[in-house]
Amino acid sequence: MKKLGLIILGVIGYFPLFAQGSICNLPVLDLSADTVRHQIIARGTKDLYNGHPTTVMLDDNKTIFCTWSYNHGGKAGLLAQSPDGGVTWQMMETPKDWETTSNCPSIYELEDKKGKKRLMVFTAWPNMTHTYSEDLGKTWSPIVSLNKPCIMAFASVVKLKNGDYLGFYHRGKDGHDRAPLTVWQSRSTDGGLTWGESEMVGSFEGRSPCEPFVFRAPGTNRLVCITRENERKGNSLMMFSDDEGENWSDMKETPWGLTGDRHIIKFTKDGRMVAVFRDMAENSPTKGHFVAWVGFYKDLRENTSGQYRIKLLHSYAGSDCGYPGLEILPDGTILAITYVKYAPGAEKHSIVATRFNLDETDRLIKRNFSSQKQSSL
Repeated sequence: MKKLGLIILGVIGYFPLFAQGSICNLPVLDLSADTVRHQIIARGTKDLYNGHPTTVMLDDNKTIFCTWSYNHGGKAGLLAQSPDGGVTWQMMETPKDWETTSNCPSIYELEDKKGKKRLMVFTAWPNMTHTYSEDLGKTWSPIVSLNKPCIMAFASVVKLKNGDYLGFYHRGKDGHDRAPLTVWQSRSTDGGLTWGESEMVGSFEGRSPCEPFVFRAPGTNRLVCITRENERKGNSLMMFSDDEGENWSDMKETPWGLTGDRHIIKFTKDGRMVAVFRDMAENSPTKGHFVAWVGFYKDLRENTSGQYRIKLLHSYAGSDCGYPGLEILPDGTILAITYVKYAPGAEKHSIVATRFNLDETDRLIKRNFSSQKQSSL
């Protein structure tokens, strides 16, 4: 196996940062210059801007679909498939009516109560649309509007214990992209084919929570929602439900290390929580770039910092990056996919994948902490 090159930005205790009245000390591991890890799924050109991908991996743990838009918040219509865990990718043909929709397509595999699975793609405009495929993306149903004014379509969809789904999104005042932004949910009882009336479930005075990601806390009945904070005041925000989304707690701030935009979160076999997102934390050495946070769910409960952060990809267009896909392969490899201006120059944004493994990053953090500690003696 080819040895991977590495750059270390920091170790435990070298970034004392104030958040919620306490100091957050997080080591930062920089893997962004290690191009051996990278794969360009769709390369930008001076004319083509690839934006805002999402992914879904099927139950075979190797077939992955990735969809994204033309330009920043532009038309939908781009779809790729990998049959081998993201090693190779093929572009797929999509219907012409996809180009009548726009802004941040999101893809999920949803299962109805009879066991029928469908790939579903949602887009924001006009008034949230969706389409589905029953043959793994070969053919798609016509685009249908769900008549839900929104800024982005469902940023996350979570399956409830009774087999229903809750879809989460945000909207602004009067449905437009104006503050204050609030978090909304809608329920589907038929595997995502139809969606019920939406209700506002999350708000925070003087803040604008948006881009909600919802997951079930390991070993509990609790649903956890983490959101971007669009006013750039303090940290990201979170709230909790212990009754399958019937009621939600008041919002409060996340730990500093989770402050950013468009979180996607998954759990590794050892129970750790991995979140990937656009870093927007105040005073962060990786602010504006594509990062991962590694920690435990208890860090959210106890307002502790987590274990460490990883700079995954460097953005050459400021903070215009970081709407990601995230998949964990059977061997523990973590595949993170985002849109990013990958290099200086005229080339616009590409869809780029990068890989890492927590066994490896744990060793690197430990090794560099030890070496830097010794050098300070």
